[in-house]
Amino acid sequence: MTQYKTQGDRLDFLLQQFKEDSVQYKDLEVGESWEEKRMALRSLMNIRMPRAVQRDVMEVQDAFLLEESRERGIVSLDTIPTVEEQYGSVHPFAAQISIWQGDITRLQAGAIVNAANAQMLGCFVPCHRCIDNAIHSAAGVQLRAECNHYMNRRRIQYGSHYEEPTGQAVLTKGYNLPAEYVIHTVGPVVSGRLTDAHRQDLRNCYESVLNCCVNHKIRSVAFCCISTGEFHFPNEEAAKIAVTTVTAFLKQHASDFDRILFNVFKDEDLVWYQEAIR
Repeated sequence: MTQYKTQGDRLDFLLQQFKEDSVQYKDLEVGESWEEKRMALRSLMNIRMPRAVQRDVMEVQDAFLLEESRERGIVSLDTIPTVEEQYGSVHPFAAQISIWQGDITRLQAGAIVNAANAQMLGCFVPCHRCIDNAIHSAAGVQLRAECNHYMNRRRIQYGSHYEEPTGQAVLTKGYNLPAEYVIHTVGPVVSGRLTDAHRQDLRNCYESVLNCCVNHKIRSVAFCCISTGEFHFPNEEAAKIAVTTVTAFLKQHASDFDRILFNVFKDEDLVWYQEAIR
């Protein structure tokens, strides 16, 4: 919409529209600072159930999120060194693998991987720090709508109580993300002792994502640290499983990929991946 040329104008418009869209929070009082308004908008988007959005609202949301993405800084894979270049790694696929610490929503890759939950609609907790929330917030409300469309089809096929199984991969568009696609996978939840079943479930996540890439000719993919956050998979072992599973897959499919990237956020994960891949 041409009348909303600045980010401030867009933010004010979107905040008002999403407040009016919400029955419970239509009278929400928000402070005047950018930070308070932006947090309120993200919160309203996080809690919003998937349903139709007016075209003008969608256009302004897309313009706002795309500009925000540019302001955060889009990171292309050709600016990220491989582990061969960065660490002198002798790993057999060191020229195709990278480790990068940062915000996965900034990556301009063929696909980024989302650690989803079994409901597959993203995180509904306002401004939660999980990767599911971050990806949906940066992509826009279209991502939840596409995930909901997928789940509705599954419920028709398998029943109204369908939940997405652990270890599979679901492909969606990236919408306002720099990445072209998002691949959602539900990782194992570790609530007590780590078992071999948990380990195999995590291997299945990585294999399913990689197979999804091959099937859709996606030549670059950025993995998050699946299951290590809210799902409590031990970080060190998760890194080892990620590297060994990707390595085994590349032995058969190296020609299908230009780059596979392990995206980490925590310092400890950076250390575990560096040790696993050298």
